[in-house]
Amino acid sequence: MPKLKNKIEQLEGKTIQPGFWDDRKTAETIVEELSALKETVSFWEEFQKNLEKEREKLHFISEWEKEIGNEEPEKVGQMIEDINNRSRQFEKELNAKEIETFLNGPHDSFSATLQISSGAGGTDAADWAYMLLRMYMHFAQGKNWKVKLLHEHKAEEAGIKNAIIEISGKYAYGFLRFESGVHRLVRISPFDAAKRRHTSFAMVEVLPVLTEDLSKKIVIREEDIEVDTFRSSGPGGQNVNRRETAVRITHKPSKIVVECQAERLQGDNKRRALELLAAKLVARDEEVKREEMLRLRGEKVSTSWGNQIRSYVLHPYQMVKDHRTGAEEHNINAVLNGDLDIFIEAEINQFGGK
Repeated sequence: MPKLKNKIEQLEGKTIQPGFWDDRKTAETIVEELSALKETVSFWEEFQKNLEKEREKLHFISEWEKEIGNEEPEKVGQMIEDINNRSRQFEKELNAKEIETFLNGPHDSFSATLQISSGAGGTDAADWAYMLLRMYMHFAQGKNWKVKLLHEHKAEEAGIKNAIIEISGKYAYGFLRFESGVHRLVRISPFDAAKRRHTSFAMVEVLPVLTEDLSKKIVIREEDIEVDTFRSSGPGGQNVNRRETAVRITHKPSKIVVECQAERLQGDNKRRALELLAAKLVARDEEVKREEMLRLRGEKVSTSWGNQIRSYVLHPYQMVKDHRTGAEEHNINAVLNGDLDIFIEAEINQFGGK
């Protein structure tokens, strides 16, 4: 800790030097490093403070138990259980901090955009896509990240055809990037009167939210894109806006299509859509480079786009299994409510350092 604090003092000294911002690129790098160091010091100081509080509580319980003997076993048991719960929370926080050391990709510290699309399976697939949307929103909220719905196309009977959310928080992209792929659900369909078992699919795509400077570096020529405008849609594709404020952009060379209807003005939706397109192009190039590196190492390569990565089985048994890492969890309700740590930590441990 003293070394980190000394480093912070050195960097703060540089920021107040005359002409610090003359070399903007170097200045921004120093400011980013300073911010990261301050965040690390703040985390460990808070962690040590909370740990000391729990030690004091444990000491108090031990002394109190000596005085009262076995008079109030339930109260003592509850206090010990509370401390055990906090210990488990401390362990989670430490694991998350350790995982961050693997997040060394060029965009891992960025916020993230998630696009979820229903696949084969009709109404069940649309409902499954909505369940995934809810799962990721709960996961993000559990990390104290901010979530904003950028686009939602509701299905006629239930669920969604597709949706896009922006998750704002440090390392959001790094934590979620390996969630891209096809997610499979097996359950007794609530929409089938005969109560038969159905298999549904939904696609998840994770993109970095690029900084303004990085977005400007991605060259998107006007002649390479086709821009369509349409009215914002509600349930079943119903038009709910009288003006064509929603924007769809097709990038002709890559065949990538993006759309946005979150903003009130068409110009703002176009800007958002172009940012999404730039992020998709960056993520695609990053994935190509990663796969080429794996090939050179002689490792098996399977593209994340369209690859089935995880199964969620509700019937005839209950289990969530990741097909890449082998991670399993039988508490499926916890997973669907956003408890994804076991899967995300396994992904980052397996793929993050590559």
